[in-house]
Amino acid sequence: MAIFMKRSIVIEAPAKVNLTLDVKGKRSDGYHELETVMHQVNLLDIIEIAKAAGGIQIKSNSSLIPTNEENLAYQAADMILEKHARHAHIEGVDIFIEKNIPIAAGLAGGSSDAAAVIQGINKLYELGLEEGEMLELAVAIGSDVAFCLAGGSHLARGRGEILSRMPDQFLPFIILVKPDFQLSTAEVYRELDLTQVEESPDNSAFLAAWEDYDIINIARNMGNVLETVCLRKFPEIAAIKAELREMGALNALMSGSGPSVMGIFTEEEQASKARAQFCTRYQEVFLLSSYVKEGYSKGISP
Repeated sequence: MAIFMKRSIVIEAPAKVNLTLDVKGKRSDGYHELETVMHQVNLLDIIEIAKAAGGIQIKSNSSLIPTNEENLAYQAADMILEKHARHAHIEGVDIFIEKNIPIAAGLAGGSSDAAAVIQGINKLYELGLEEGEMLELAVAIGSDVAFCLAGGSHLARGRGEILSRMPDQFLPFIILVKPDFQLSTAEVYRELDLTQVEESPDNSAFLAAWEDYDIINIARNMGNVLETVCLRKFPEIAAIKAELREMGALNALMSGSGPSVMGIFTEEEQASKARAQFCTRYQEVFLLSSYVKEGYSKGISP
């Protein structure tokens, strides 16, 4: 009888924040046309992928995420295994998701998990897929998966899948506050009325500030048109933004479709005090910085 040797790989899956988010209109395919600056931060899910005798099994430390076909990580594994089934040595995977990124929070946690699974299976099974091939898989799974796979900082257009890489810049002190409720991305976009948007982010000004690493104008030019929906429905988001500014943030903004709010600080002491204050009222408060990729993965274990 053949003995099946299991090996595993551990991949970091960073959260993303939207530093700008503009919606240009509704597309014929039902999606919205976006122009958004996305940036990875060092709030990480940890994904362990192991070879298995067959099938796909997902487990997690969180009971809040699905472990079946509804999970984007499952869909990513299913797609890449089916597409490359011609490789005789591909059989199955066991996936464990250590969930640290808040769920339904505008931080692309599920998309980042899916991107990590694509990268991990490619490495684990030595498929030799180029970045372009992996990006094709990512786009088929979800709008944010392509960015999460590419990583770093990008201006994204289309549904979020048309990416233009931006220079690597480091934001040292970001306070992220996740209110104690979740928002549905689909619902937020359904309720978006572009006629009610009085001011859209100036992405050209933001990109110029980013190029110069002018943190004052980076913060000043942040903006998110989805706030026109979410702040009206949930005044608590506006209150968090105002409080972050009062505590020294250069600016504060809701990320993605919310409800997470981030504040950009230049002083660690101010940021730490803000975190301590918000921790008295909220369970999920983080002092973050930009994500720096130190290597492809944390290693392969026998």
